[in-house]
Amino acid sequence: MKFRFLIENKTYKDKTTAEHGLSIYIEAQGKKILFDAGATNLFAVNAANMGVDLSAVDFAVVSHGHYDHTGGFPMFHDINPNAPVYIHRNALRVVYGTEGGPLGGGGVLEKEPCSIAWSDSELKALADQLLFTDGPVEITENIKITGTIPFAEGFKETDYFYYYEGGELIQDDMSHEQCLVIREPEGLYIFSGCSHRGVISALNAGKSMFPGEKVAAFIAGMHLYAATKEDRQRVVDEITAEEIGTVIPIHCTGMDALCELKLMLGDKCKIMSTGDEYLI
Repeated sequence: MKFRFLIENKTYKDKTTAEHGLSIYIEAQGKKILFDAGATNLFAVNAANMGVDLSAVDFAVVSHGHYDHTGGFPMFHDINPNAPVYIHRNALRVVYGTEGGPLGGGGVLEKEPCSIAWSDSELKALADQLLFTDGPVEITENIKITGTIPFAEGFKETDYFYYYEGGELIQDDMSHEQCLVIREPEGLYIFSGCSHRGVISALNAGKSMFPGEKVAAFIAGMHLYAATKEDRQRVVDEITAEEIGTVIPIHCTGMDALCELKLMLGDKCKIMSTGDEYLI
């Protein structure tokens, strides 16, 4: 198992540049996998500087339909026009975030959408590569995609998204977020882009792909930067209780949660950035 961060929010490497987004290149089970493609074409620039050949990728997975995870896929098409791209069927909604909470509760709709920003021509070019998911998908015996992540008990929203349907604003249920799960001899590797349906929801969904298996690593954007201290601590405590081999909080986790996870988990919590590699 090896994975490298082509895009993460931060970096200390001389030959890579960070942006708000996520892209991970994974080599496992004899497959080369791209999980998300950042906000721009920068993931491809970093890949070239890191010696990663994107033309050799076997398939890609879109964690969910937001711009900071999908902006680079038109470039990926130019580099590798044949690799399947697994994306949830609801991921193409034009979605707007809010500032200050939900609509009707003090929140204000943002002016620009935070959804996938592909042009019509880019979407047309990508069309033959897109494989739409809904429920769980088995890529191989040891590689699966969760499809829609069921809500875990006690889930609490920390952000709110809306889309127009029939002239009305509908709250996005984030049904288009999905995890990639890879089974290795040492356990499961669960990759979650932002965990918008809840960190524990994502973890549970990943575990359900291979019931009874231990979790070797949980690599996740945890979207806890807007959570209350109480809710954040609850998630940190639940992750700690899971006795996961390695926890790698990334992207949208937030500095407070990142520090709290490191304090609780010590060496079991790895802080990784653009250009970093995990190898076992």
